[in-house]
Amino acid sequence: MLNPQFPYLISGLQLWQWRSQAIADAIEFNVEVVEVDWLLREITDLDSLALRLGSYQDQTQIQIKLSLEDLNAFWQRRCKERLPVQYITSSVPWRHFQLQVSPAVLIPRPETEYLIDLAIAATKDCEYLRDGNWADLGTGSGAIAIGLASSFEKATIHAVDVSPDALKIAYANACDLGYINQIQFYLGSWWEPLLELKGKFSGMVSNPPYIPTNTVLTLEPEVANHEPNLALDGGSDGLDYIRKLIEVSPEFLQPGAVWLIEMMAGQANIVSNLLHNHGSYCNIKIHADLAGIERFAVAYKNPKS
Repeated sequence: MLNPQFPYLISGLQLWQWRSQAIADAIEFNVEVVEVDWLLREITDLDSLALRLGSYQDQTQIQIKLSLEDLNAFWQRRCKERLPVQYITSSVPWRHFQLQVSPAVLIPRPETEYLIDLAIAATKDCEYLRDGNWADLGTGSGAIAIGLASSFEKATIHAVDVSPDALKIAYANACDLGYINQIQFYLGSWWEPLLELKGKFSGMVSNPPYIPTNTVLTLEPEVANHEPNLALDGGSDGLDYIRKLIEVSPEFLQPGAVWLIEMMAGQANIVSNLLHNHGSYCNIKIHADLAGIERFAVAYKNPKS
C-alpha cells in the first residue's frame, strides 16, 4: 500500500538514471551537485549512503513524492531558471522542524534559527516573560512563531503577516507540528492587528525585509527571481520596517519586555543608534551570527518609559 506522502512509484534503475543526468545538469549549469541527493532524500525514503553507493538500482519499486515527469520539469527549472530546490520539495529543515514552504514565503535560513536562541537567552534572568504574549511580526512560513512556541511552552504566540498566502503556509506548519493551539494568526501589517493587546507583550521577534531596494535585483537569482519581494525589500536603505518597529513597538511591550530583530550586514550601528536615540529601550546589544556578521539586535523596553 502506498504511503500517501509518497504517492508515486519509480524503479531503482530509473531513479539511478535520473540522478546521473541530474548531476550532469548541475555541473553544466553551475548548481551545487550536493543538491541532487538533498532533493532525492526529501522526496524518497533513501538515505545518503544508498544514494552514493547506488545500492537502490535493483529495487523494482521506490516510493517517491513526485512523478518522474514533474521531477524532470522541476529540475530543469532549478538549473535553467534557478528555482530554489526548497520550492521543489515544498519543505525545508529548520531547527528540529520540517517546514512547508512555497514561493509565497521566504525560505527560512539557518542563521535565523539564532533568533530563538537569543530569545531564550534574553529571558534567562526574567523567566516570567516566557509565559506571556509574544509577537512574531512578518511571520512568513511561521518558523519563528513555531520556534518560540516550542521554547516557551506557556506563552501565547501572535503571528502576523500582510500576505494571506504566507499565513496559509504558517497555519499549515503550526497544524502539522502541533502548535495550532498555542499560536494565533493575524492578517495585517506589523502591530496593526494587535491593537487590543497594547502594553501586554512580553516580547517581539521579527525578521523584517531589510534589503535596500536597489540591492534586491543584484541578489543571486534564486532569491531575486523567486522569493517574495515583499519579504526582501526594506526601502531605499533597507531600514524602513526596522525604523517602524523601533518607533511603534514600545506601545505594545510591557516594561522590561524583549525587542529582537534580524538585520543586514552593515546595519548594526544605525540600528543601535536608532534604539538608543528613541529613549524607550535599554540594555541594547548587537549579536553576530556564526559567520561573524553583526546580524541581530536585542533590546528591552525601558521599565521607566
